[in-house]
Amino acid sequence: MTFQDSHHEAAAEQDDERLLEWTVAPEQAGQRIDKFITDQLADPAVSRTQVQDWIAAGAASVGGRAVKANYKLAAGDSLAVTVPEPEDAAIVPEDIPLDIVYEDSDVIVINKPRGMVVHPAPGHSGGTVVNALMHHCRDLSGINGVLRPGIVHRIDKDTSGLLMAAKNDLAHLSLAEQLKEHSVTRKYVALVHDNLHHDIGTIDAPIGRDDKDRKMFTVTTKGSKHAVTHFQVIERLGDYTLVELQLETGRTHQIRVHLKYIGHPLAGDPVYGRNKTVALGGQALHAAALGFTHPRTGERLEFEAPIPADMQHVLTSLRNR
Repeated sequence: MTFQDSHHEAAAEQDDERLLEWTVAPEQAGQRIDKFITDQLADPAVSRTQVQDWIAAGAASVGGRAVKANYKLAAGDSLAVTVPEPEDAAIVPEDIPLDIVYEDSDVIVINKPRGMVVHPAPGHSGGTVVNALMHHCRDLSGINGVLRPGIVHRIDKDTSGLLMAAKNDLAHLSLAEQLKEHSVTRKYVALVHDNLHHDIGTIDAPIGRDDKDRKMFTVTTKGSKHAVTHFQVIERLGDYTLVELQLETGRTHQIRVHLKYIGHPLAGDPVYGRNKTVALGGQALHAAALGFTHPRTGERLEFEAPIPADMQHVLTSLRNR
């Protein structure tokens, strides 16, 4: 079974990662430029206020002409934004234990516990994966700036499981390209509400920011990005279903948004889930498998991480009802 929505990809990111360019599609006409840019970036760390500051500093132009934040876009407008380099921030290395699954001079793979933030952000300046990596590793790739050294991809704070990081720019570029080409294996195990009747299927639905709540994402054709999630049922547990999910794309909150969209939200999800759910302290989602081609040797590496004890306890309770 396939759930599909049509989507027109309007944005094109240039080789220079700091310069972004878009051509405004007819359905995007009439939007304020500050809102449009914020929607297209779809980065929880970038607020609309920050985008407005960029525009005020002359970082955005339409047809080569500087505009104000309240400029209303027209179909066919050529929009360019030079994203400022992040300000230097003192990331303090912290001696935080890491569950290291694999490590060499180029890459490191860890099994992240539920509740741990991947990189520093407002409200989470310490205790992150990056703080721990800075202590453990002598160096990390600098491509993603001082706030996200070595970080190639992310998993949510309350999602557990496998995460890879790059120790140098060569490794970072290779892993990022593999993610872009969808050649990285990313499989998750999730507990969802209700009995998912289809044994196997694909959710193909574009994801963008929710107009009603800027911190949330939703399935929409407005300012969205192509998103595909494949699923397969592992076990039916009455009013819950254990499923395996494989990401084809990697949008923010993709699995959580897609499962809500098809009417089977993640158990324990405090944002996209239901009020009456399992007691877990976060969504029942675990990044169980990760595979990629080693950036230097060309060897295919595949890793697995068992379901964590707290999620396993929930599953045992459901089986013993």
